[in-house]
Amino acid sequence: MNSLLGTFLIIATGFVGLAFLLALFCAVRGPRLAERVVALDLGSVLLTALIVLLALYHDQLVYLDVALVVGLVGFVATVAYARYAEKGGRP
Repeated sequence: MNSLLGTFLIIATGFVGLAFLLALFCAVRGPRLAERVVALDLGSVLLTALIVLLALYHDQLVYLDVALVVGLVGFVATVAYARYAEKGGRP
């Protein structure tokens, strides 16, 4: 791997990891349920980005399958919450 590319991937992983920790903090400390769900959705997107960056850094394409599953689960969870909220919070 090119050393410049490796350095970029390490720096990008650090920034995305920091953003993931901030989203996790917002998910725990959010004032309302809607803000917590948005923070968890952002967390799933950032986790997907972290996995993709690690797949590129380690040159292991099998991690991309894991990133795809994490992204799909995050999307389905957000849609499920939207349907729950649409019904007024009743199951």
